[in-house]
Amino acid sequence: MSSPIVLLHGLTFDRRHWDPLRRELAVLQPDRKVLALDLPGHGDAPPRASYDLREVAELLHSQITSAGLTRPPTVVGHSVGGVIATIYAARYPTSAVVNLDQFLLPGPFGDVVRAAEPELRGPEWRAVWERMVAGMGIESLRGEARHLAETATAPRRDLLLGYWNELLHGDDGQIAVDREADLRTIADRGVGYRWVTGAQPPAPYLEWLTAALPTAVVTVLPGGHLPHLEHPAQVARMLYQDDRP
Repeated sequence: MSSPIVLLHGLTFDRRHWDPLRRELAVLQPDRKVLALDLPGHGDAPPRASYDLREVAELLHSQITSAGLTRPPTVVGHSVGGVIATIYAARYPTSAVVNLDQFLLPGPFGDVVRAAEPELRGPEWRAVWERMVAGMGIESLRGEARHLAETATAPRRDLLLGYWNELLHGDDGQIAVDREADLRTIADRGVGYRWVTGAQPPAPYLEWLTAALPTAVVTVLPGGHLPHLEHPAQVARMLYQDDRP
């Protein structure tokens, strides 16, 4: 029996981002259960005072449990959803993780976010997010994919500050320790892990990832930061193939 799929979107977006992928999955595996969730504070999910990533994983687990899934799910996470999917799999029963274009270490992105903190806390906070969006490759999308990328989103300052709180106030070394512990737990549990990235990853990061999780599968799917919108058929086939015995 196929594992159910749980879909976790990226920061400021919502579950509508998964519509093209869900259609592709319905063609390949029409009987496979697919659950697309709004992250706390997004879409129809109410805002919260805290968006600590571990708390978010706990909240999502309660929703997944309430959905009555009969098997541990394959958790697919895009962007920050990829970090949450990784944290989730280290704490709750999971069949596999698919991380769509998300580094697990702060790296240069963490430096950018920290440098932008004064702006994030001021009246021009939206400009920070617009700079991030400008690097996602949305201009190369067409049709429904472009429409979803531009409209299925509701940026708010509390979301940026909340979901980036670990980057803003955490220690890079401790974050690395925490993520490595998550990956080693995933490895110990025999949970599959696929990282889909838009470009060949830097060798030091790849070495870190595979040292903690030797069975990790890295797939380069050239393009921007939204592979589920740019390449929904390919992502669906990965999920289908990973589900095969």
